[in-house]
Amino acid sequence: MTGGVLLLVVAAAVAHAAWNLTIKKAGTSGAGFLWLTFAVGAVVFAPFGIHSLVDSGVDLRRWILLALVSGALQVGYFLLLQRAYRAADVSVVYPLARGTGPLLSVVFAMILLGERPGPIALVGTAVVIAGVVTIGLAGGRSRLANRGVGIGYGLVVGVLIAAYTLWDASAVTIGGMPPVALYWGSVVAQTVILAPAAVRERALLPGLVRTHPAAILTVGVLAPLAYILVLVAIQSAPVALVAPAREASVVIVSLAGWLLFREPHPAQRLTGAAVVLAGVALLALS
Repeated sequence: MTGGVLLLVVAAAVAHAAWNLTIKKAGTSGAGFLWLTFAVGAVVFAPFGIHSLVDSGVDLRRWILLALVSGALQVGYFLLLQRAYRAADVSVVYPLARGTGPLLSVVFAMILLGERPGPIALVGTAVVIAGVVTIGLAGGRSRLANRGVGIGYGLVVGVLIAAYTLWDASAVTIGGMPPVALYWGSVVAQTVILAPAAVRERALLPGLVRTHPAAILTVGVLAPLAYILVLVAIQSAPVALVAPAREASVVIVSLAGWLLFREPHPAQRLTGAAVVLAGVALLALS
């Protein structure tokens, strides 16, 4: 993995951790909040997305199809993630989701995209996932049932992560779709898909804007930015390398869960964080 790709992945990890923590700290959820963040992303990235479409000259019908499927998968991911954060600790849901996602991404990238990562890359992937799971199993409230709910949600969210990662990765590699154009189209699709639900909650929208303007702007900008950086990285490095490496965000989120939200077991979190970073270092060497 080159230095440029590693820089893109690290920047994406920081942005991804930041918007996840913003959602958790805001303590709000629902279709209305999500729709507002999607609308912000659609507007903010419109100049870049349109320029990318015009400059690349891609087939608009194919772009619409790819963006619609991507948007539908992302809406499912966001809605489930919100529900998971309401039901369980962020330090259980987030690490397990981010561990399951890259594991499945690596497996299916090898099967569907024909990628063949080397031995060091495979060891690095395994180390990252081991660290992620170590952190995830450290968290949780004292009730075992609550931890079980968090683990269940984390695994299902991870499946969705793998699904949209592989779909979008194939679009920008095999399909030659420019990353900015693809994901701007995905955000527009997300806004359209969630619009009926937002209309049902329209009475709540003004209150959300007044109460959580910073959270709406932060998530609306950082969520698309983080993923666009990942898609750009995937154009230069295999999915089997990028998908695990971006999980450095788990280190930030898990430590913030301890420091900001008073979630327990700091020693195990620090151990898991060190393991994740060691795995990312191996991926950087591959």
